[in-house]
Amino acid sequence: MTHPVRPGGAACRRRRCAALLVAGVLLPLPVLTGCGGGDDAEEAAPGAQDIAAAARDRVRQGGTLRWAVDAVPGTLNAFQPRADAATRRVTEAVLPRLFTLDQRGRPQRNPDYLAAADVTDREPRQTVVYKINPKARWSDGRAVGPEDFAAQWNALRGKDNAYWSARNAGYDRIEKVEQGGSAREVKVTFAKPYADWKSLFTPLYPKSVMGDARSFNDGAREQLKETAGPFAVQGRDEQAGTLTLTRDPKWWGAPAKLDKVVLTAVPREKRAAALAAGTLDLAEVDPDDARRITAAGRPAPSAPAGSASGKAGSPGTGSSGAGSPSAGAPDAASQAGRAEGAESDAERSPAPAPGGDDVPPRRASTAEQQALRGYTVRKALEPAYTQLALNGSTNPLNDERVRRAVARAIDRQKLADSVLKPLGLPNRPLGSHLLMAGQPGYADHSGALGGPDTGAARAMLADAGWRAPAGTAQPQQSDKKVDAGHDDKGGDVVRAGTVPTTPLSSAGVRAADLQRSTLLRQSAVFYKTAAADRRTTAEGNTATAAYADYRRYEMLAANALSAAEMIEVAPAPGGVRTPDGRDGPGRAADGKPVGADVLALAGPADPAAGGPAAVKKDGKPLALRFVLPDGPGSERLRTVADRISAMLARIGVQTVVRKVPDKSYFEDHIAAGDFDLALYTWPGSAYPATDGRPIYAKPQPAADGSLTVEQNYTRVGTDHIDQLFDQAAAELDEDASRELVERADARIWAAAGSVPLYQRPEVVAAKKNLVNAGAFGFSTPRYQDIGFKKS
Repeated sequence: MTHPVRPGGAACRRRRCAALLVAGVLLPLPVLTGCGGGDDAEEAAPGAQDIAAAARDRVRQGGTLRWAVDAVPGTLNAFQPRADAATRRVTEAVLPRLFTLDQRGRPQRNPDYLAAADVTDREPRQTVVYKINPKARWSDGRAVGPEDFAAQWNALRGKDNAYWSARNAGYDRIEKVEQGGSAREVKVTFAKPYADWKSLFTPLYPKSVMGDARSFNDGAREQLKETAGPFAVQGRDEQAGTLTLTRDPKWWGAPAKLDKVVLTAVPREKRAAALAAGTLDLAEVDPDDARRITAAGRPAPSAPAGSASGKAGSPGTGSSGAGSPSAGAPDAASQAGRAEGAESDAERSPAPAPGGDDVPPRRASTAEQQALRGYTVRKALEPAYTQLALNGSTNPLNDERVRRAVARAIDRQKLADSVLKPLGLPNRPLGSHLLMAGQPGYADHSGALGGPDTGAARAMLADAGWRAPAGTAQPQQSDKKVDAGHDDKGGDVVRAGTVPTTPLSSAGVRAADLQRSTLLRQSAVFYKTAAADRRTTAEGNTATAAYADYRRYEMLAANALSAAEMIEVAPAPGGVRTPDGRDGPGRAADGKPVGADVLALAGPADPAAGGPAAVKKDGKPLALRFVLPDGPGSERLRTVADRISAMLARIGVQTVVRKVPDKSYFEDHIAAGDFDLALYTWPGSAYPATDGRPIYAKPQPAADGSLTVEQNYTRVGTDHIDQLFDQAAAELDEDASRELVERADARIWAAAGSVPLYQRPEVVAAKKNLVNAGAFGFSTPRYQDIGFKKS
């Protein structure tokens, strides 16, 4: 397909079109007059998924997958507050999911359960008709039908307090659920329009679970007697810490390749040992574990050039096969709103990825190294982001000028570099609170706040009455950056995992790759220009072809930039690049390796030494409480916090770091509002109009005088933001709804209650011969396709 546009009135340059083709660039420029190119806006962005995808006919029949989880699920009811990531794993495998998500987070009708699902009427009421796959049946033989839909609606609509449900979003908009034209049709009529109707009835539980409050609250905690998926729940062993799923012979779809999936509770600090012992096949891992796995798979340094690595050991099931031999350090998945680094599927922080020279030569392979050679590390960008939260209910952050000053002092690019570059993943700071990079409609709205600028930040503080005392040293000028290329003792340091400021060609990037990167960035510029042109032409009308072109070119520009960054930040597989072009870690002046974990920026400067002076108001310095988790898995988080503290010191803002136990971090501090600054993670969503509202809704006073914040732990919100969310949720035109979401995001940025820093890495250790599993990103796993590759 071609897209005739006139970006800025530029004439066609056929040589540029040809150059892109010769360079092997997959993202074409917008089509200029006479130039053609395909539209790959449908392609996922780089880093979207890493699962060693394989066709079903290449997957061996049989076998058991041992999958590490943080804990055996406390409930199998996904709609209860105790539901966690392990609950989701179970329900994805055993219950109907009417819509699944693809790599870009787009809902896709699941033909295993639905023959069709459409909005049949918009006036006078929105009506959706679901046509159920005639083969869909519960494990007791009963057909999946309207009574199951009706029971779930009644349980989750919020009218009966006897149901201990976590949320009722969307179900509270439904007026009635009834049988349609046949016993296999369900007709849902909405009292209020609902854009995110595809989020409903997933997972779908049988009426035996949803039909009464007792069954809802207690019946599905430990067992699901009726299922309708490729697997069924066989049982749980509390003593062994396992929950076993077994292939369901009654499943009507493509039969599961695996015989069993055993979810095994293994603490993160014990996973390396479990992998080495051959008792796990798939596990999210911590930085040191990923490093050891990657190092174990390397050939010995003394091996001749071009020689193959030693044979991989074969602990557990299967032999080593083709996988995705990517290397990196993880920053693993967390629950919504949990602290990065906390327990129970909590986020772990990444360490430097291993380079070619940072692992000392091995005298001999140990038993552990031999065992770990059977594994590989798979990585992707997780659909979740780490944010800096600013508590707007506390003084002085209740002043928007102070919040904006703090936010403008943060160099998000440096923080993203420190986390993502060592992994070779796209390192652009996340520009949206509501959409992840690669999702339809994603755009960077951080301009509503403004980029990092210490001068502007100091001016905002001064306007709010916070000034440096007369006669003290003044902070550095806004155009001067803190030089993180020197350690505190004056030694020259090249930060591990970063791309030096020297030209890419002198840093060892191949000329062909450099050309591809340059052309990709040129392509992105043309797409951006074309997008701006088409948006102007559309004049706000989202139904026009010009508006469709604008959205398409915005996505293509983002994909082009991501592809360029993949080239620039990963010049050597699994490693980092030093200025002389060698793979290896950063090195100090004495030649010793320096890891990224010890390259934190300096803390608040000493005014007596000529550094920035603390700003004061009424004689009191501006000091903010920075609350952080103190667990062993939170080192990287604390390193990020140290960098943020150093950036704030440059504008005269002091931070008082308070470390608290992991288990109390969220409930006793974040949810309770006992912080000024904090770092934690929110998951991305395919349904931002629904899932974003409680996170950014304006807090409302309760009858008892307390503040109802829902999930808005920053306590910052506006009526306008709430209105935009409400309008987006009620807008059935997808493009118009996305436009409203974009406007809401821009307002959230401007309010400066939270600052998205980076989209988190997802790093998983997997058996080399395990396919269709690993770092899933946004996409819903197809459990029936997971298995071990044929020899």
